[in-house]
Amino acid sequence: MTAPRPPVIIGAGINGLVAACVLGRAGLRPLVVEKRALVGGCSVTEEVHPGFRAPILSHGSTLMPALAQELGLVRYGLETLRPEVRVFAPSPGGGPAVTLYDDPKRTAGELARDWPADAARYAEFAACFERIGRFLRPVLSMTPPSVDAPTLPETWRLLRLGKGFRDLGRKDGYRLLRWGPMAVADLASEWFESDLLRAAVAARGIHGTFAGPWSAGTSLPLLFQAAADGQAVWKSSLYKGGPGTLTRALASAAGQAGAQIRTGARVARVLTAAGRVTAVVLSTGEEIGADAVISSADPRSTFLGLLDPADLDPDFTHKISNYRCTGTAAKINYALAGLPDFTGLPVDGARALAGRIHIGPGIDHLERAFDAAKYGGFSESPYLDITLPSIADPSLAPAGAHVMSVHVQFAPFTLRGADWSSKGAALAEAVERTLSEYAPNLRSLILARQVITPADLEEVCGLTGGHILHGEMSLDQLFTMRPLLGWAQYRTPLRGLYLCGAGTHPGGGVPGGSGANAAREILRELKG
Repeated sequence: MTAPRPPVIIGAGINGLVAACVLGRAGLRPLVVEKRALVGGCSVTEEVHPGFRAPILSHGSTLMPALAQELGLVRYGLETLRPEVRVFAPSPGGGPAVTLYDDPKRTAGELARDWPADAARYAEFAACFERIGRFLRPVLSMTPPSVDAPTLPETWRLLRLGKGFRDLGRKDGYRLLRWGPMAVADLASEWFESDLLRAAVAARGIHGTFAGPWSAGTSLPLLFQAAADGQAVWKSSLYKGGPGTLTRALASAAGQAGAQIRTGARVARVLTAAGRVTAVVLSTGEEIGADAVISSADPRSTFLGLLDPADLDPDFTHKISNYRCTGTAAKINYALAGLPDFTGLPVDGARALAGRIHIGPGIDHLERAFDAAKYGGFSESPYLDITLPSIADPSLAPAGAHVMSVHVQFAPFTLRGADWSSKGAALAEAVERTLSEYAPNLRSLILARQVITPADLEEVCGLTGGHILHGEMSLDQLFTMRPLLGWAQYRTPLRGLYLCGAGTHPGGGVPGGSGANAAREILRELKG
């Protein structure tokens, strides 16, 4: 009898590396093939100017602590930094700023100076999401059940979930059912009066999506955030050395577990025979035989780019062609000679800037930014999610200088009457003009900038449509429907071909979750 061949994992991003760790620890000795010259995918740290290192794409890729502990990543140099401020949201023109701390009580105390009614409600808001998040947390590591014929273990997990829902109580249970399909603007307005605070909370619901705060279902990412972290407001944790430290630690852990990683190896095709995978073919023509192939690429890249159309049923191909993954985000990294002077900073200004910086003064402002993308243009006054990681980690820049990582939204993948090859500078100008309303000294500090457009995200990182979440996190593309109804258990119509990327449950807001879930499901099948 022929010995099983090691599984091949396509892509050395976070999910691919997590899957390699789990499979390697189970003795399967997977081979990870990565087209770029370094591991990390969207989570890398690179030099953007001599002496300045920045998180090139994602500046918020932190694993759930339990997963990092399970994989023993501290042994490989992973050090988590936790700024006390989660979000700092300045007002244009120097008005009162919103500062949201890791400690909800401290946040309420800060809000009391300018928004006493909101301060009174913030503790209840935080406690409510902590309770709902605790109930939802097991869902993140759950394989979505079969819709047609759930197995006995799946039925048991659903029954346990049902008991947890009952234990939530009537009030929180009602909130959860009502908030799921709700526009995040409506959710925020139920709790708070300050438009700036509403926008700072609502931004988590639209981050990376083709949606505005008034779009239905945009409250869901807040619920996912609460499940992962216990709070609705996005956390500001980062790793010393940048996100590349995480992916290097994962690569070391995978190697220690028996996985092999090959960089500079782009997969051009997945071969099949008699309805199952047999090999992957690299761009060099090299063929690597495999009994199992696990793709961490997005679903459309996997099915429409790596397979022969004849390998798939036409109905499945039609459905995956309609899987929504049109991106709206760009990224700009800056090397700065000093710290931007944001208006409305508290006395300990630098400490307030160590977390995330939210630029978007109100709900309607965020919606108007989305309007631009709907009609094929980028916003001239975009929503910005910013970090200055060199505050918490001075090793990223020379003494006194800083790197600034700017997530820019809304910048649609397809521009009307133009393409991104000629619009990168104009986008950067819009960003710098917008930022100058909040930090007047910004332009004088800029030493260098790196503009990464949605087209770059597709070309360099292989993200179809430039979508940083591998597809919309909407009601019809979540849980049992991610990526498609009937195909949410990490398997595909081809035997031996699996998905482990963010286009599977729990999606792009929970780094590593898809890779861990997929690996556990694959082990059940392969070791059956």
